[in-house]
Amino acid sequence: MTTSTENGRVEKDLAVFLRERTGSDWAADSDLFAEGGLSSLFAMELVVHLENTFGITISGADLQLANFRTIAAMAGLVARLREPAGD
Repeated sequence: MTTSTENGRVEKDLAVFLRERTGSDWAADSDLFAEGGLSSLFAMELVVHLENTFGITISGADLQLANFRTIAAMAGLVARLREPAGD
C-alpha cells in the first residue's frame, strides 16, 4: 500500500472517529486544538485509538502536540511509526 493510500485510510478513520466523538466534521488540515475539537483528556483517548487501530506505539518524542494538531499530522505520525525499522 502506498503512503498516500495509507494516509488517506488513516485520515478517513480519524475523521469518522472524531465525528462520532465530537458531533462535528473536521477537515484534514483543521487545527483540532485551536478550533475546540480536542482537549488534553480527549487527546489521550485519541492516542489509545491510534495505537489499537493501527498497531503502533506512541511514546516519548512522538507525544508532541504537533503530531495531533490535525488529522493530516496524525496520519503522518501513523505512517512514520508503521515504517519498518531502518527505513
